[in-house]
Amino acid sequence: MAGRPLIGVSTYLESGARWGVWELEAALLPAGYPRLVQRAGGLAVMLPPDAPEHAAAAVARLDGLVIAGGPDVEPARYGAEPDPRTGPPARARDAWELALIEAALRADVPLLGICRGMQLLNVALGGTLVQHLDGHAEVVGVFGRHTVVPVPGTLYAGVVPKETSVPSYHHQAVDRLGEGLVVCAHATDGTVEAVELPSAAWALGVQWHPEMDEDVRVVRALVEAAS
Repeated sequence: MAGRPLIGVSTYLESGARWGVWELEAALLPAGYPRLVQRAGGLAVMLPPDAPEHAAAAVARLDGLVIAGGPDVEPARYGAEPDPRTGPPARARDAWELALIEAALRADVPLLGICRGMQLLNVALGGTLVQHLDGHAEVVGVFGRHTVVPVPGTLYAGVVPKETSVPSYHHQAVDRLGEGLVVCAHATDGTVEAVELPSAAWALGVQWHPEMDEDVRVVRALVEAAS
């Protein structure tokens, strides 16, 4: 590889972030994301929310894209009324990340959606979400673990061929699949845990949080696709 591929990672936009003597609005990204990209052989760059019309220009400078986890996708994005247990909307982030996903798919830039990122990939392609799911975020603020089973013959199964234990924290999940998406892994309770888009150059979404694990296989596959 001539050089490490440049992998953009979307970020949070949070008010009242605190560090040192400061409490300000901040673009945030848990350190596990850039560290995972770096361990997988990529060069990580943060992509804070911006105007959606700038997404294509941002993606054009990248070799690969990660849409990070975060708050619930606004139900209006997939034509639903909010469930009382759905969190408050992050409209600027929804708009920016949906534009990033669409730009990456148009430009054949390798794309990985993590947790919320997988859900947004599904919504971007016309799919819907289950707004509340028990058992996948049992303790508030604590990642759990559960088993994920790959679907033979899929992109994901080619990367991780056997069932594996993954770190998980989510209360929403894929319901109706977006156009062209294929389920490539399930939890043992049947929850969709990974989707891929065979028509794209390389596009995968995982419902769990690889940035909280030692297993770099999924992100290494992204980096290799981006090389």
